[in-house]
Amino acid sequence: MNDVIARYALTDRAENLSARAEGIAVGLTVGSWTDLPRATQERVEPFRGRIEEIRTVEAIDGHRVRAEIAIRYPMINLTDQIAALLTTVFGKLSMDGEIRLVDLTLPSAYLAQFQGAKFGVRGLRDRLSVYDRPLVMSIFKTCVGQTLDELGMHFREQALGGVDLIKDDEIFFHEAVPPYVRVKRYREEGLRIEQETGRRPRYAVNLTGPVFELKERAKRLQEAGADLFLFNVFTYGLDVMRELTSDRDIQIPFMAHPAFAGALYASERHGIAAHVLLGDLLRMAGADIAIFPSPFGSVKLHRKESAELIARLRAPGPFAKVMPAPSAGIHPGMVPLLMETYGKDVIVNAGGGIHGHPAGATAGGKAFYQAIEAVLRGVPLSEAAASHEELSDALAKWGEVRG
Repeated sequence: MNDVIARYALTDRAENLSARAEGIAVGLTVGSWTDLPRATQERVEPFRGRIEEIRTVEAIDGHRVRAEIAIRYPMINLTDQIAALLTTVFGKLSMDGEIRLVDLTLPSAYLAQFQGAKFGVRGLRDRLSVYDRPLVMSIFKTCVGQTLDELGMHFREQALGGVDLIKDDEIFFHEAVPPYVRVKRYREEGLRIEQETGRRPRYAVNLTGPVFELKERAKRLQEAGADLFLFNVFTYGLDVMRELTSDRDIQIPFMAHPAFAGALYASERHGIAAHVLLGDLLRMAGADIAIFPSPFGSVKLHRKESAELIARLRAPGPFAKVMPAPSAGIHPGMVPLLMETYGKDVIVNAGGGIHGHPAGATAGGKAFYQAIEAVLRGVPLSEAAASHEELSDALAKWGEVRG
């Protein structure tokens, strides 16, 4: 299969579906067809899209139906830019009423043009030397308006809870305390904590700035000791991250933040399905870690869609598997459900669930580890809480979420 196949869910009159599908196939490839002279038709034939399938899903009323249309796009039309792919399969079409891109099938020859994750699940675990359990990540929730000493204190408080990763909040663009300064300070603090506890948390700094300066900034931050990059991929652009992750001189894992993605996937009638946007496209762009809303927290992704997203992040193929980081409203009482749903290869990502612990952020991190240890031992959280004060306090505040 040497073509790209895009599948769309749409609403229209049943009698319009064939013409609608033909309009998509032609309009997004050669532009027009029936008005072209025969000689021109022969020349542009290899570039013309084809109808793969038209399927009615359900009747809405006496006139309209929900349907799925699959269109085959010749790979010859595309370049090795995600922008070219998205413009071809859903550019102007995204503005044409109730229509949603629900799937993409990409040929191996096309995917071979992309590198995917440099590290992925295995590479990230190798960097942390943690193989037998989920990773725990804390979020810097207090960021803007803080001095370097205050930020260092917050870093230490989180790190003493034993977390594996500490990341900037995605809103941290303000550079009153420049990222290079933060990276150096947190690295020094982390090394001190490693001497005290035997464990050093890795810091994910928010990579920001003018687009054409990002590569140079990334390399300077790497030299300063950055462990990971947090990147707002959907505000900067998928191809921007792809350029960064494919640079041989940048040897740091990338954590893709989904800020702004809700404008693209959240509607059931418009946009792009989450498993395509946060799954397939992030893998192509080189994400090592994909943050997305869990089905259980304060911002929810539907369980079925979440399961399909995870399947895409872990699917065999040319790219390294991506580490999922389900987020938003995560607390220790969710750990059994998270591990049942995602297994061990997952990042338990918490902001308020760590900082909002009654005894502070250090206790919040410990509560997560106590919950993970209980699940690995097959012990109910309520039983483990009897001998772990931090977990007990967390359950008293948030309870346990059951499936």
